[in-house]
Amino acid sequence: MRHDTHRNRARTIRQQIVDLLSEDEMSARELSQAIGIREKEVYDHLFHVARSTAAQSKRLILQPSRCLMCGYVFEDRKRLTRPGRCPRCKGSHLQQPTYRVR
Repeated sequence: MRHDTHRNRARTIRQQIVDLLSEDEMSARELSQAIGIREKEVYDHLFHVARSTAAQSKRLILQPSRCLMCGYVFEDRKRLTRPGRCPRCKGSHLQQPTYRVR
């Protein structure tokens, strides 16, 4: 375990994000906790991760947010950040988007 922690310190934040998302689907909050950075910073890095993975013939896959009150799915949303409220019911109880690298 100690070796694993040392290995992660040698890798950049974006490399760590790619490694984590290659193994499992995660939300920005889960990524921020795993890496030890603020959630807002994760969104900045995700934009660059999407570009760098495309150059490696991989893709950053976005599983869109969903309103937990009415079930609306934010399918057409292009931004990687989580939405503030539902356009249909105006509720703010939303499932966070999740990301995966394949």
